[in-house]
Amino acid sequence: MSVLSRPPAVSWGIRNQSTAAAVVVVACALLAGGILLLVLLQNALTVATDGVLRSKTTDVAAVLSSGDVAEAGQSIASAEGQGLLIQIVDGAGRVVQASDPELMKIPMGSLRPDPGENAAKEVSALAGVTGDADGEFYLMATGALSGTNQYVVLAARSIQVQADTVRTVALFLLLATPALLLIVAMAVRFLVGRSLRQVETIRAQVSDIDAGHLADRVDVPPTRDELAALAMTMNAMLGRIETADTRQRQFVSHASHELRSPLTTLRTGLEVSAQDPTHRTWLDMAPLLAAETRRMGYLVEDLLTLSKAEDSGLQILRADVDLDDVLAAELQRLRTTTGREVLSRVEPVRVSGDTRRFSQILRNVLDNADRHATHTVRATLTSADGTATLWVDNDGLPVPEAEREHIFERFIRLDESRSRDTGGSGLGLAIARSLLAAHGGTITAGEASDGFCRFEIQLPLLESL
Repeated sequence: MSVLSRPPAVSWGIRNQSTAAAVVVVACALLAGGILLLVLLQNALTVATDGVLRSKTTDVAAVLSSGDVAEAGQSIASAEGQGLLIQIVDGAGRVVQASDPELMKIPMGSLRPDPGENAAKEVSALAGVTGDADGEFYLMATGALSGTNQYVVLAARSIQVQADTVRTVALFLLLATPALLLIVAMAVRFLVGRSLRQVETIRAQVSDIDAGHLADRVDVPPTRDELAALAMTMNAMLGRIETADTRQRQFVSHASHELRSPLTTLRTGLEVSAQDPTHRTWLDMAPLLAAETRRMGYLVEDLLTLSKAEDSGLQILRADVDLDDVLAAELQRLRTTTGREVLSRVEPVRVSGDTRRFSQILRNVLDNADRHATHTVRATLTSADGTATLWVDNDGLPVPEAEREHIFERFIRLDESRSRDTGGSGLGLAIARSLLAAHGGTITAGEASDGFCRFEIQLPLLESL
């Protein structure tokens, strides 16, 4: 079973995968962001408490350094109103001053930094502290020297509020994350589903287009986004396929039509010759049959050349080519096969390319000019600004302006009334344009200043390549 026969399963698979991927990405982002938020919050609260305690212990240590323990005791009397617990501990480990009488019993902690240094840590309980001052504390110790006596200023502050704040934020994130992930999943599922509906519409319309409905196109949503661009790209692709199919059908039809005439002549000639016991009919028709066979061969060769040129399968054997010499040879051939006057003005021109293919190009263009000329064919080869220019003119009627691109298509004859013997197969100019494109050149149809029908060929000069 093909993929196109299972669009719902594919659609649901894409939707589920997109939703799962979005949820995983958002969950990872929330996890990383939540951890970072908690770390930063904890750090900010700790830094604030550390700053307050460090400032207070430093101030008390400064008073102690002046030699007055009693004055230092007075400086810590107001600490209780700030939520601070402060002790001054002497070198023997006795509490000599405290912000609360209950703190005079034993030191709150065992931190004993040297004079002028600080130490801090978080503790779950303080020694000798009872009542409402339970919970987690941040303890700061600063060493001080008063005369010859060493002291340590201990200051503590409850960080239970900060800890509760961090826990509350963590709990909120933990509870909010599933709800947020659910919202993200629903939003992604809805948006992806809506986008896939447009894709499914395009897919369904494309799947209904077959060889008999190549003119159909998919609907372009008015969203002006990637889906609209996808639909326009699909329509452009369908247009190219339709054009290619039309050209292929025309090619087969025209090729069949061109081959039918010589094949009919050959079949008729063979049937008539076979019924003549004297074989005189065969002898009389042999030149005609040989000519028709050669015509078929030329036509098949032209078709093969054109097919290779358009499919980029044509091998170009590049070499330095004197285009004037190639043109002179083709003009000499034309003068020996036509009854019309052939004029030329040729300058030395050197290009890069395949000599045999250049001969084929010039022969096709010159033969076309000869078929349409009344009395005169004229060729002019010049070069300027890194470009070689060849004008092939004839005194027949110029190509109508509306048909000047059309005549380079395959099997095109503007005069459908003339015979195929004089009108050619309609492939010469198409082959010339394809071969010139392979050499980086161009050919256009126009009208000369004196009213002659003109074909202009341009090629890059060798030194400009």
